[in-house]
Amino acid sequence: MQKDEKNSRTQEFKGRNLEDVISHAEHILKMPRTQFNYEIVAEKTKLFGIRTKEIVIRTWPKMPSDEYPAVQFLEKLLSLSPFEIDYYITKKNDMLYIIFEGKDKSLLLHKDGALLLAIQHLLNKVSPQKVQTDCDFFKKRKERQLIEQAQQIAREVLESGKNEILDYFNPYERRIIHIAVNQIPGITTTSIGEGFLKRVKIHPEKAEVE
Repeated sequence: MQKDEKNSRTQEFKGRNLEDVISHAEHILKMPRTQFNYEIVAEKTKLFGIRTKEIVIRTWPKMPSDEYPAVQFLEKLLSLSPFEIDYYITKKNDMLYIIFEGKDKSLLLHKDGALLLAIQHLLNKVSPQKVQTDCDFFKKRKERQLIEQAQQIAREVLESGKNEILDYFNPYERRIIHIAVNQIPGITTTSIGEGFLKRVKIHPEKAEVE
C-alpha cells in the first residue's frame, strides 16, 4: 500500500504488460517486488503493421516503516479497511507528509475531507513528529476556500463594526482563518469553545472579547 519518497534512486522499466515489466524490474534490481514501489508512468500503443502495447513503470526502494510509528499504524489501519487506497510519504524538515492515492481515494474527501482529516488526527496521536495528510490537492483547495471566505467576512466586519462568529473548525482550519484575517488591518480573530472543534469569532481589534 505504501509508496515512499521518490528520490534519485528511481529507475524506469518497459514491457508488453505490467506483470512482465515488474518481473523484469525484479531481475534487474535483484530484489522481490515487495521491496520496491512502482507507478505506471506511460501506457503506449504502437502501430507497426500490428497493434502492440508498451507499459512503462518507475520504481524506487521502499523506506522501512519502522522509522515511523505513524506509517506502521496506517498500514494496520488500511489492512483492516475494505477500500483500495495507496499512499506515498515524503519528509521535509520535521514534518511527515502522507499523500493518498488509489481507486477509492475519493472516499477520503467526502463531507469536506472529514475522513482524511480524521486519519491525520489519529496519526498525530501516535506519531512523535508532526504528520500532514493530503489527497488530490485537497489541502490547497481547502486553504484557498477558507482564506477567501474569512477575508470576505473580515472586510464586512471592518465596514459594519459588528462581530461575526463562524461555524466550528478543527485546529488546522482555524490556523488558516486566523492568519488570513489578521492580514486585514484593524480586524482580528478569537477561538471560542473547548475541545477539538471550536468556533472562530471575527471582530474589530479594539472590541472586547465576549
